[in-house]
Amino acid sequence: MGQTIVLTGMILTAMPVGDYDKRVQILTRERGKIAAFARGARRPNSALVAAANPFSFGQFEVFEGRTAYSLSKAGISEYFREIAADLDTAYYGFYFLEMAAYYTQENMDATDFLNLLYVTLKALLSPALDNCLVRRIYEMRMLVLSGEYPNVFSCMKCGRNEVADDRPHFFSIRHHGVLCPDCIKGERIIAMDASALYALQYIISAPLGKLYTFTLSESVFACLDEMISKYIHQYRDHTFHSEELLKK
Repeated sequence: MGQTIVLTGMILTAMPVGDYDKRVQILTRERGKIAAFARGARRPNSALVAAANPFSFGQFEVFEGRTAYSLSKAGISEYFREIAADLDTAYYGFYFLEMAAYYTQENMDATDFLNLLYVTLKALLSPALDNCLVRRIYEMRMLVLSGEYPNVFSCMKCGRNEVADDRPHFFSIRHHGVLCPDCIKGERIIAMDASALYALQYIISAPLGKLYTFTLSESVFACLDEMISKYIHQYRDHTFHSEELLKK
């Protein structure tokens, strides 16, 4: 028999169903990514009009049916309305939502994914941070959560510890990580200076609360941007619709 449960999460997508309903996708801490029907959410007087929209974060009371969830109540603590108000920021925001939907599934502990998405949207609203940097940090940290991130702490061939090495560093997409100067012969590589390497190490290992607390010079970001972009598109066999909008 179905039961009513309260889940903490964020609306990832919302689409109209019939004349007055919506079908929403919610990333929840307790049940992972779920789909739920919000009955009457498109009626002007519905209590779910504002809640059943992308970016809405809070607590959702859902009825667990035999084959689907039904959204009955919502207590929204953050709507992220500022994101939707700016077109450029909205493109980034929807890209982050779409990535979260891609990397999560139902019946998983999605606490880390939900927390990362929340702090990333907060960072997107910070005037001190460039949206492009926020994007690359989020993408790399998503790879960390999914176990697909590269090794940037030691040479992938000889194992030399890159942290204490003052020599130039290089990134190999084929080897999924960094190479030292002694191991780059015959390899296709991306040159990295110490600042770019440290930035990557920080993104991968920093506590979530300190993840978006730095900026980079144009040259260092250019290196980071090239590496992350090439690495992702080499190993991720998926194209996001929102990412295509960002390119335009």
